[in-house]
Amino acid sequence: MNTSQRSAERESLILRALWMLIFFFVWQLAELALLVVIVAQLVLQAVNGKANDSLLELGDSLSQYVAQIGRFGTFNTDRKPWPMSDWPKPRPADRESVPPVQPAPPKQEPQP
Repeated sequence: MNTSQRSAERESLILRALWMLIFFFVWQLAELALLVVIVAQLVLQAVNGKANDSLLELGDSLSQYVAQIGRFGTFNTDRKPWPMSDWPKPRPADRESVPPVQPAPPKQEPQP
């Protein structure tokens, strides 16, 4: 490997390290935003009995974004997360629907 190629690789690695540092701080903000979404969904579920659809989408996009930052930071991809690429599209919620609980029928006492 010649000196100019090694120098170019080193500059590329230094540039990537700077991006990783920037995305580290973005990760911290995204985690805080995700915590706000989680708490809001918990409160809305407790009050209204159902989750907010807009927050479901935001939470999924935000969690995918945090995963993209992690993949970039761990060298699993060279694709930089948003704003260098598109914001992740929310996926449909993957929730199990729990059937409502039916009250137990009244017990019949045996006839003497």
